[in-house]
Amino acid sequence: MSADDRLAVVVARDRTQTVIDRLRELDAYDDDRTVQPWDDDSVAVPVTSVPADLAVRDVVKQVGEPRLRDLDDYLRDRGWTDAEIDLAPASWAVVGSVVLVDVGDAPRPEEVGEALLQLHGEADTVLARGPITGEHREPAVEVVAGTGDTETVHREHGTAYALDLAEVMFSPGNKAERSHMGEVVREAHEGRSESGASTSASGAIESGERERVLDMFAGIGYFTLPMARAGATVTAVERNPASFRYLIENVQLNEVADRVQPYRADCRDVTPDLAADPVDRIVMGYYEAHEYLDAALPALAPGGVVHMHEATPDGLVFERPIERIEAAAADAGRGVEILDTRRVKSYSEGVAHVVVDARIE
Repeated sequence: MSADDRLAVVVARDRTQTVIDRLRELDAYDDDRTVQPWDDDSVAVPVTSVPADLAVRDVVKQVGEPRLRDLDDYLRDRGWTDAEIDLAPASWAVVGSVVLVDVGDAPRPEEVGEALLQLHGEADTVLARGPITGEHREPAVEVVAGTGDTETVHREHGTAYALDLAEVMFSPGNKAERSHMGEVVREAHEGRSESGASTSASGAIESGERERVLDMFAGIGYFTLPMARAGATVTAVERNPASFRYLIENVQLNEVADRVQPYRADCRDVTPDLAADPVDRIVMGYYEAHEYLDAALPALAPGGVVHMHEATPDGLVFERPIERIEAAAADAGRGVEILDTRRVKSYSEGVAHVVVDARIE
């Protein structure tokens, strides 16, 4: 392609990553040029061709500088030595318009931040992230580059998450698990439809036949939102006031207010009310979730499924969480069938974030 033929599509800034992912699928993304700001709320994404079915605001010519391929290229362009580049972060995450990065021992963190803004044209702020601490698992972050706006809307697999990264935690490494929970609910509803459940004219499960889910540690709606969007009715419990505020906002943002019943409470104060009318599925997205199994199981209908998360030492994956579920079920006089086990990501050195799915009879 000659320089005169090079094109870019202008799209809303908050759609940048979604558009890039779609262009990659269609082999139409131009990796040789960079995404560039276009106006206050849009960017120009370089393309090798313009897909006919891609919604864009405009198509423009020759936008984007020749691409520096990675962070090392940008830092080297700033005069960093190879020894300094060896200390630069090897990974980071883009959450909406914010880049989250652990700068570690890198010299001149502000230059790392500026380089990351160049690398990710859709972002406007870079945050150095510290530990998650406190009763409400609050993040410690520091602005190292950009506008300093920590509030954003992050989109993945069609779900929108509004949040303030200075107030609430967000784990990019849980992306596949969030998507998986939506798929699990969708498959369950398809199974109900095939078995004769009532459906509307469009084929959707009627409200009376929706799967009922309890999300015991809902946060801003990490799992609640994809499950509700897939058709479940969700009782979402969160005690952190900042997270709960964004949970309410996100329920409205994703248009699932009719399917989500939010509670700002300790989940152990909510589960007794569900014992008389138990749910079909319980999500326990907390690393010490096993401590709440005795409260969870009375709220789960016979044959229902629990998804228990845990931070497990590598030598005890998946033995320890399975033993904990089996022991809690035995104490409740119930049987267990292990349906699935998954490693979500590394939690820390020698410790894995895992999930066990179990049917409780």
